[in-house]
Amino acid sequence: MKLWGGRFTKQTDKLVEEFTASIGFDQKLASDDIRGSLAHVKMLGACGIIPQEDADKISEGLRSILQEVKAGTFVFHVENEDVHMNIEKVLIEKIGPVGGKLHTGRSRNDQVATDLHLYLRRETKQIIAHLVDLLDALVETAEKNFDVMIPGYTHLQRAQPVLLAHHLLAYFGMFSRDVERLQDGLKRIDSLPLGAGALAGTTFPIDRELVAAELGFARIYENSMDAVSDRDFIVEFLSAASLVMMHLSRFCEEMVLWSSTEFGFVELDDAYCTGSSIMPQKKNPDVAELLRGKTGRVYGNLIGLLTVLKGLPLAYNKDLQEDKEGMFDTVDTLKGSLQLFAGMIRTMEVRKERVAQALKEDFSNATDLADYLVRKGMPFRQAHEVIGKLVLYCISNGKYLADLTLEEYKQHSASFEEDLYQTIDIRTVVDARDVLGGTGSKQVEQSIRKAKVCIAELEKWTEEALQKEEVRY
Repeated sequence: MKLWGGRFTKQTDKLVEEFTASIGFDQKLASDDIRGSLAHVKMLGACGIIPQEDADKISEGLRSILQEVKAGTFVFHVENEDVHMNIEKVLIEKIGPVGGKLHTGRSRNDQVATDLHLYLRRETKQIIAHLVDLLDALVETAEKNFDVMIPGYTHLQRAQPVLLAHHLLAYFGMFSRDVERLQDGLKRIDSLPLGAGALAGTTFPIDRELVAAELGFARIYENSMDAVSDRDFIVEFLSAASLVMMHLSRFCEEMVLWSSTEFGFVELDDAYCTGSSIMPQKKNPDVAELLRGKTGRVYGNLIGLLTVLKGLPLAYNKDLQEDKEGMFDTVDTLKGSLQLFAGMIRTMEVRKERVAQALKEDFSNATDLADYLVRKGMPFRQAHEVIGKLVLYCISNGKYLADLTLEEYKQHSASFEEDLYQTIDIRTVVDARDVLGGTGSKQVEQSIRKAKVCIAELEKWTEEALQKEEVRY
């Protein structure tokens, strides 16, 4: 018999049972479900809603089940529908009818919402820890290759030379914002729904503050209908996760390009590449490509949940069962992606000679030559035209700016002097951008120092945040 089957005269159709059951995926919440139940029964005993000896007996039974769950020996059954019913059914089998008192003053609606908050709070903190490790990998790689200059691109066309470290720190900025978004999302995740009942609260004199303190929640849902129907916190997490994956995907695209024969800027470690089944010479950047591809599934999980929620009336609806699989998948995808990417960045080799050669074969120092003429008193628009024609002259004659003689320069403007060659030296071009946020060496050194301070603060934050979860567990 179902634990809710009192008013039914027929058994559930087998196909309906299989179709509506969520135990195939929500068993992942088993430990969180038991945590919530332990806090709930402690409150029931403390408030005198059930006898203290019953509360103690239920707690003992729950802890026994928790050990089985952690050991992987607990057996879930589809006929028991979901993680809540599976645990409660076994609890009653273990300790007798007194186990049925556990559900006093609560519903599966506020129970599952609590499980989701507990799960996502812990996983978000772990994801932040992985992001912090990636930030560290970026700074480590930037320092290791600090003197390396690479072509900077706009429209995937050579634009201006930049320090590789500057390029890497651009992603440091992106992933830092991702950390901030996830930290901010924790404010909404860190809210307790338990006590809302099915949708209207409960007639029992429960103490929600006690439960919140026991589970470490910073706040409590003040509206019972909102508490059981809210999935904004999951949507917000999926949105933040989509941004993380988008940033990873952009970086992966560059790794695919940079490791190609056409670019040849980096050599990815063999541990993060695969070969071809037919072409023995191939070394494919499969990890970067697959991470780029997995971005789509994370986007899909976000759109899927938004679509589920868009037409739901208050309060709880069975549709909300669809909130979990996409969330679980995104958590697993994101954690794996971040760990792999950090390893790939740490182990990649920058091909310095190839990059240096590339910088000699473009016109990325042209803007500095225009600025040179401006400093000689020429209006910028006129200087822009002069250098444009100079570049066209180079292309027509198979030369680059550094190859031209002073005489050739003077044919385009009498303002050119011998000092122009120092102006267009690539190192000079890079270091000339000594402004806040620029690619000049002094600015990038300062950015690295700031980044290290940021990482140290985040490492301390994540250590304390994860320690709190372990203590509560």
